[in-house]
Amino acid sequence: MMRTIEYDILILGGGASGVAGAIQAARLGVSVLVVEESAWVGGMLTAAGVSAIDGNHRLPSGIWGEFRKRLREYYGGAEHLATGWVSHTQFEPRIGCQILTEMLREYSNITILYGYHFESLSFSNRSITDIIISNGSETLKVISNIYIDASEYGDLIEKYHCRFYTGRNSLKITGETNAPETTDGFIQDLTWVAVLKDFGPGTDRRIPKPDNYKPELYHGCHENLGSGVEAVQKMLDYGRLPNNKFMLNWPHKGNDYYLNYLGMDREKRNHEFRKARERTLGFVYYIQNELNFPHIGLDTEEFPDTEGLALIPYIRESRRIVGQILLTQNDLLFPWTEKYQQGIAVGDYPLDHHHKQAGQDIIEEFPEVSAFSVPFGSLLPEDVDNLIAAEKNISVSHLANGCTRLQPVVMGIGQAAGAAAAMSIKQNKLPKQLAVRDVQDILLAHNCYIVPVHDVTLDDNGFDSVQRIMASGIMMGESVHANWENRIHFNPHKPATWKLLKDTFSKASLRANQIELHPYDFVKNADLFDIMDRQDIVHLQAIIPNNSEPLTRLKLAILIDMFADPFHKKDMNKAITIMEQK
Repeated sequence: MMRTIEYDILILGGGASGVAGAIQAARLGVSVLVVEESAWVGGMLTAAGVSAIDGNHRLPSGIWGEFRKRLREYYGGAEHLATGWVSHTQFEPRIGCQILTEMLREYSNITILYGYHFESLSFSNRSITDIIISNGSETLKVISNIYIDASEYGDLIEKYHCRFYTGRNSLKITGETNAPETTDGFIQDLTWVAVLKDFGPGTDRRIPKPDNYKPELYHGCHENLGSGVEAVQKMLDYGRLPNNKFMLNWPHKGNDYYLNYLGMDREKRNHEFRKARERTLGFVYYIQNELNFPHIGLDTEEFPDTEGLALIPYIRESRRIVGQILLTQNDLLFPWTEKYQQGIAVGDYPLDHHHKQAGQDIIEEFPEVSAFSVPFGSLLPEDVDNLIAAEKNISVSHLANGCTRLQPVVMGIGQAAGAAAAMSIKQNKLPKQLAVRDVQDILLAHNCYIVPVHDVTLDDNGFDSVQRIMASGIMMGESVHANWENRIHFNPHKPATWKLLKDTFSKASLRANQIELHPYDFVKNADLFDIMDRQDIVHLQAIIPNNSEPLTRLKLAILIDMFADPFHKKDMNKAITIMEQK
């Protein structure tokens, strides 16, 4: 007999998004069920073995920042996580899982069901009414108010017959000049990660030759790094983890593997994944035998898997909803739009795709993009009312997915999804009826970035004001490209010009008509005391001294936030309506 259980929120998938969403929703006082098919939480962070963080090193937003803080405490400092050259933060997957599990256990209103997979759902009047899950021996019906699809493949989206994108979007859909003329089904390569360990000189940790081993697949894997032993070691050091371990996630003639898993059912998908596992085992065998590193072997104690491989594949691309807002590469080039003002998660990674194993040349030339915000409307399907997309399932183009798919961004998306789901329940509203500013206020209160500012940190006085003023479109920042990190600098200590003062006062509906424009002069603190209303002078003195020092951009942002509060004057729900019409 099928048992029925009820929770306020059901999250399908206990990956990076699912964990963050569950924690945030629980903090807001609702009951949460997380359904995770594997034996671990954390998804690509842990179960998939991608324990080298890509991007957001200077954007420790929300739960991502909390997770990194605990990693640093465990390993004894940030320097002990900077072990490889691909990332500032690298850790053992089992430790990451341990920390995330501890974070989840702090909340009694979170329940996690491991080993259950999604089978089907029922729906009525644009809403999901229940879903069926099973672990092979028990089948459960789960009834919730809000459902979050944080799965690796967008399974809820597919079963609902929700409109979604897969593969490369056409130029006609996205307006991206480097998109293909017609939509095709090519998705990014996946990788089945392994964690290796250096067992020391003289040891022999060689594995048996895998089935279907083809050494030519790996010839030249280290050619872009030089030649000889040093080049092989550098290749391994790419993903060096603490305690003399290595994450094997190498794209250049390594263990990337192409499979169009989105066109398969669960059984077929899992069957075909065996070939991806063989590709990785073949690469391990090649490193040990062809490259003469027999002492580098699989760390069979890292994962609860008999072969020593990650529990799940690293999935770079999922089904992507047709949402209220489609985030495209064009938005990443110039982020100062209404989409940007609806930000609920941030990222700074460049566009990066894995397409070398697709069987044909897929040439994608990527421009330099800005650090970016993911808008709230990208989480909201246009044809399902009580479903929120998370993980890599959001409304984003194939090209833009190249930088929204990374771990910290996905954690931020999940945290926002959890916040919105809890707010929907507490306010008795559908997610699409929520005021965007209310969602952003909750996120700011939980130390999240809604705008990717790199030089005004969570510890700085005025952080919230800068976030609100930039998200209101009152002040902007400067985009800077620094290798594999895109930054937005607010330049908080830079003196404010009279032109900036007049422009910002005008946008904020303050007393701009009283400002005489002096375009080449900087504003002094004392000048403001001549401009502001007399009743505001007392409050002004709490922000700045009445002296001849230059007024900084940071102080200007705090002043506008305090006196005009433009962040809460604009109805951001109108922005979603505008985007829908476009």
